[in-house]
Amino acid sequence: MSLLWKYKLLLALSDVVALAASGLAGLLLRFDGYLPPIFYGTWLRYLLLVAPVYLVVYYSFGLYSRIWRYASVRDLLSIVLAVGLATTSLFVVFYAVPNMGFPRSVFVMQFFLNVAAVGGTRFGIRVVDNLTRRSGRAPGRQKVLVIGAGDAGRSLVEEIAKHPELDYSIIGFLDDDPAKSGMQLAGIRILGRVSLLEQVATEQGIEHVIIAMPSAPAVLVRDITLRCRKLNIMPKTVPSLHRLLRDSFKMNEVRDVQIEDILPRPEVKMNGDTINSYIRGKRVLITGAGGSIGSELSRQIARLNPEHLLLLGRGENSIFEIHRELTGAYQLLPITPLIADIRDAVRINAVFTGYEPHVVFHAAAYKHVPLMESHPAEALQNNVLGTNNVALAALHHHTERFVLISSDKAVNPSGVMGASKRLAEVLLQGLNNNGPSTKFMSVRFGNVLGSRGSVIPIFKEQIAKGGPVTVTHPDMMRYFMTIPEAVSLVIQAGAMGNGGEVFVLDMGRPVKVLDLALDLINLSGLRPYQDIPIVFSGLRPGEKLVEEIHTGAEGLHPTKNPHIFVTSPPFVDQDTWRNVSTATKTLSQRCTSEELMEFARSVEALLLTQAAATLERLLP
Repeated sequence: MSLLWKYKLLLALSDVVALAASGLAGLLLRFDGYLPPIFYGTWLRYLLLVAPVYLVVYYSFGLYSRIWRYASVRDLLSIVLAVGLATTSLFVVFYAVPNMGFPRSVFVMQFFLNVAAVGGTRFGIRVVDNLTRRSGRAPGRQKVLVIGAGDAGRSLVEEIAKHPELDYSIIGFLDDDPAKSGMQLAGIRILGRVSLLEQVATEQGIEHVIIAMPSAPAVLVRDITLRCRKLNIMPKTVPSLHRLLRDSFKMNEVRDVQIEDILPRPEVKMNGDTINSYIRGKRVLITGAGGSIGSELSRQIARLNPEHLLLLGRGENSIFEIHRELTGAYQLLPITPLIADIRDAVRINAVFTGYEPHVVFHAAAYKHVPLMESHPAEALQNNVLGTNNVALAALHHHTERFVLISSDKAVNPSGVMGASKRLAEVLLQGLNNNGPSTKFMSVRFGNVLGSRGSVIPIFKEQIAKGGPVTVTHPDMMRYFMTIPEAVSLVIQAGAMGNGGEVFVLDMGRPVKVLDLALDLINLSGLRPYQDIPIVFSGLRPGEKLVEEIHTGAEGLHPTKNPHIFVTSPPFVDQDTWRNVSTATKTLSQRCTSEELMEFARSVEALLLTQAAATLERLLP
């Protein structure tokens, strides 16, 4: 017999003993300590009859398949329900079998006593295990201070107890709730408010600080982080509140504080009910699926149970990587990698003919501002004509929804990349206003942290090399979001669109790029201007000092999602759309940055005569 079955058998025997003892105790309590002899035989017959019933009920509730060293309140609830159901069965036996004359109060007392006995046996396993593990090793030598005495802090203590190899010893908690000061959580004292961080760390020789507040505002995390850095301590943090509520975290998920944790932004959660209706059971095509945004779109949509996920991109390596990742994680989901160039209209039409996607997320685009200034024709061909190819294919194959990933640089564009994105928005609006069955919409947002070529990886690389960190201008400001956050909102915006909208994501407050560089240097344990110099390189071609998220003419209106707004862009009639489309194709054959910007501004004003005159002058 295996050790596991011996363990289960031992638990079953203890449950039979608990059943017998609780029943006898109930009888003794009922008769004030004196048990009439008539009940001895009756109780024995009763026990032989109902013990199998109890064991079957306990087994069905999983009381013999749980690891009781990690018993929780949820497990206690299972014990109460199991004993309650078994006791109800007892009443059935009591009324069905003659000559089983037990006082009814015995059954009530037996229920409570049996819950205490069965629960005590199992929770005793946890107590003994904790005492054994604590007494079997010396206290950890690395002193840890935990910020936050809540559910996350309690889970953290439990996780650390499971990993003696970490050699951690939790000295105490700090928490700003005055009612908790001086109390204990999981046997560890709450030392006071967070303002005591420096005092406690110095007096106790703290080596590690863990922020166990998954819903803490970024300003608080930033303050704690900077204070820890002055103490030469690199703080760590636990997973997000959403992750904590979904499942208990593991110790390997406790990580260093990152730049995302200290940005002044609230955490955004996915509204599953809103998006399931248009993703679940549908064929979904993602262009640019190997890029930063496209790959995260692929990950999040794969979780929503589409019928078929199509990953389209021009770079074979990036498509290979995201396809390999997703097929490993979602083995039952059909996922097809597609190597194609969106500028090839014939190839794109072949993809739509072969797979007939219901929903398209168009993330394929050139995004680097200075590069596009040097290659305006390429920007126009890829970002505008490529978008037009995919959109027309979606229109002709009756795709239900088409979502364009746009940019805040499309607002009053000062560079080629922004101009190309605005032209793409105009083309989609024109297609939608022609009355198609496809709902075309655009979603604008700003910079995303960690994307390829974004400022964060560049700063990290420069810091790793010892500097200098290059910032274009001391007053340059940008909106920042995390990639998962932006993608989550894009998917939700796609559910709300009725066609023709330009959605704008709530980017929070703009952040100075210089402040971002300073925070990254501090998070690296270095001192700005001393360990790492900072150099101001000046604005590059096509860059703005401060980005905008909508034009004054458009306006900005709330939606049912507080993190998503919708603009009121000027109406694009069919003639405007046709002229813009034709002019863009002609201009893309050869154009300079200045020519493209002039044309884009004329289109932005939606003045057909001005656009036509501009085109005639540029391309005689």
